[in-house]
Amino acid sequence: MMSPTRLAGTLVPAMAFLSCLKPETWEPCVEVVPDITYQCMELNLYKIPDNIPSSTKNLDLSFNPLRHLGSHSFSSFPELQVLDLSRCEIQTIEDAAYQSLNHLSTLILTGNPIQSLALRAFSGLSSLQKLVAVETNLASLENFPIGHLKTLKEINVAHNHIHSLKLPEYFSNLTNLEHLDLSNNKIQNIYHKDLQVLHPISLINLSLDLSLNPIDFIQSGAFKDIRLHKLTLRSNFNSMNEMKTCIQGLAGLKVHQFVLGEFRNERNMEDFDISVLNGLCNLTIKEFRFACLYHDFSDATDLFNCLANVSTISLIHLNLDRLEGLPNNVRWQSLELVTCKLEQFPTLEIPSLKRFIFTAHKSGYTFAEFKLPSLEFLDLSRNGLNFKGCCSHTDFGTTKLEHLDLSFNAVITMSSNFLGLEQLKYLDFQHSHLKQTSDFPVFLSLKNLLYLDISYTNILVAFRGIFNGLSSLQTLKMAGNSFQGNLLPEIFTNLSHLTFLDLSECQLEHVSQEAFNSLLRLQLLNMSNNHLVSLDLCPYQHLKSLQVLDYSFNRIVTSKKQELLHLPSSLTFLNLTQNAFACTCEHQSFLQWVKDQRQHLVQVEQMVCATPLDMQEMSVLSFRNATCQMSKTIISVSVLSVLVVSFVVVLVYKFYFHLMLLAGCKKYGRGESTYDAFVIYSSQDEDWVRNELVKNLEEGVPPFKLCLHYRDFIPGVAIAANIIQEGFHKSRKVIVVVSQHFIQSRWCIFEYEIAQTWQFLSSHAGIIFIVLQKVEKSLLRQQVELYRLLSRNTYLEWEDSVLGRHIFWRRLRKALLDGKPWSPEGTADAECN
Repeated sequence: MMSPTRLAGTLVPAMAFLSCLKPETWEPCVEVVPDITYQCMELNLYKIPDNIPSSTKNLDLSFNPLRHLGSHSFSSFPELQVLDLSRCEIQTIEDAAYQSLNHLSTLILTGNPIQSLALRAFSGLSSLQKLVAVETNLASLENFPIGHLKTLKEINVAHNHIHSLKLPEYFSNLTNLEHLDLSNNKIQNIYHKDLQVLHPISLINLSLDLSLNPIDFIQSGAFKDIRLHKLTLRSNFNSMNEMKTCIQGLAGLKVHQFVLGEFRNERNMEDFDISVLNGLCNLTIKEFRFACLYHDFSDATDLFNCLANVSTISLIHLNLDRLEGLPNNVRWQSLELVTCKLEQFPTLEIPSLKRFIFTAHKSGYTFAEFKLPSLEFLDLSRNGLNFKGCCSHTDFGTTKLEHLDLSFNAVITMSSNFLGLEQLKYLDFQHSHLKQTSDFPVFLSLKNLLYLDISYTNILVAFRGIFNGLSSLQTLKMAGNSFQGNLLPEIFTNLSHLTFLDLSECQLEHVSQEAFNSLLRLQLLNMSNNHLVSLDLCPYQHLKSLQVLDYSFNRIVTSKKQELLHLPSSLTFLNLTQNAFACTCEHQSFLQWVKDQRQHLVQVEQMVCATPLDMQEMSVLSFRNATCQMSKTIISVSVLSVLVVSFVVVLVYKFYFHLMLLAGCKKYGRGESTYDAFVIYSSQDEDWVRNELVKNLEEGVPPFKLCLHYRDFIPGVAIAANIIQEGFHKSRKVIVVVSQHFIQSRWCIFEYEIAQTWQFLSSHAGIIFIVLQKVEKSLLRQQVELYRLLSRNTYLEWEDSVLGRHIFWRRLRKALLDGKPWSPEGTADAECN
């Protein structure tokens, strides 16, 4: 037997070793795709984990304090393709840090305060295509050792301290480069010498983003004879003079797409005169995009003259007022006007225009005819548009139209059957109010139409020839409309090519037996959210190609046995959830059919009984045919009743406080919570709770209100009653402060057991575990459930350091904000953010 001295000599070093173990040895990374993708984000790792397989291709190590990348740091992962090292506090990257990563295509270094970057830091990356070095303290491209990365297609060095646009000589090696993002740096002046490297080489696919740089001056001729695929200048100028000078400095540039303007949240210029854009006449532009300048444009004639040879022009979020002064010789093929605050619907006459988008104005315009003889694509959605006579070729001045979107408008009166618009392939009216649609065959001329959406257009289908002429139609969406007598008649006779049909929310109560007889190619049919009371599959027996049938959210009680025989053999998915099934012996054949067809039923476990009362909300699968046979004797029933009563009495006695909690959940379940969290802790940890938890949460931003027994419990009331009524019933969440004192306290363990029951009974509840100090596993195993929860779930661990405290409070506040009533400000428009 080992002596006490020798035993102590063995255990003390072992305990010291265990106490020094870092988190990566016991908190594994998340295996997203086995052997391929692993997520190790925010695990407080200080080195690369050893337990990740060498076959890994995608690895996320972001938000870990790695701090230093030595030579061959990733040599264990030769198959790696994507590596995310965002915000890992990396300060030093040594030579050959990524050596052997021959397959790596994407490297993300965002948010690392890099102070030392070795000249051969990126050696070995022979396949790298995307390099993201946002917020990395980069001061110059000259000292960025990437000249040997010939496969690079995208370089993102936004949000750094780069003061010069001077492109180093090594750019001549980057012949595959397609995107260079220098936005939000410190570039003020651009000189001819800065771009000399672009003159002898041809990077016609290069896109250059200089947005949010405080550009004051561009030397004349700096961009002369340079070809770019895209140039973006947004929120760069503080005055009209600066903008005018810089645009003139772009003279001679040949660019496929030029984006100019401001961001909605980054508006710099207080005044604006459209004459500052006259310098655009000296550029060769294929596509021009002008965005987010909210000043009045009184006369844009000169601008449009400069852009007469542009093929695509987009004007986004401008105070344009009116679209006038267009020169007769414009060669525009595409025109996009989004939220330009025009006073009236524009009348256009542009012979070359093929694509016109006029959307999101919401000003209640009345449609006015225009003449666009080459027009093929027309989007007039989201304008609150009134259309008094739709639609024919005279309305748009063209017979070549293929795409027409009139969705989300006001009243559209159908007075013509698309005469002269026979080339239409796509037609969208959704959420507009259509009139006279069911009076005559309005779609008779559209023999080439492939897609039709008339969802939520207030149509009452009374005319059976409503879809006459649509012989090529493949997709028909007509949800949210209604049928005469709530009966679906035989109106799809000519739609032999239809593959997708949506009839949801049409108030249907009956379906004609011949309704779908001609739809031999139909693959998906949506009949959800109607008022059908019986599953009658007879109308679908001819649908030889049907794969998906959605009958959810109806009122189906059952189906006759003979009707179930008509289930199409091609059907793969049948959705019968959210119906009013009757789980009685009368319908046992249907219930047995559900069990037999479970492989074809979507979410069959969610098919629940509505009647009888004793089986409400129970799964249809739980119905047993044996219950229909009365084989139990009176004696066995009596004995069983006595046993049940006895068992209930024992349970009530044993789980009195849990039942008390259940009663309170029903009483307070729908009310608002008084506290954000009820704190369970040992009295011996009260100093930490008062000085750290209460101070940081109740005095922080946003403030949280905590329930604490020494302050909030009602005097004169039993402790157990206070715990349940004041603690759990009036709190959104529970914070459990785990320590050795906690595990050894009977009251703490009692409160924790009640918390488990509370979480089970309250669907919105949540328990947040805080491990205040290292807890011996042998002591923790005494509470089996607590040990299992801490082993399988994410918890917070208090670490008394600057970084540890910052991460701890950020994660705790995020957990407490979940489910807290909150009214965030409206988000910015996607175009201007």
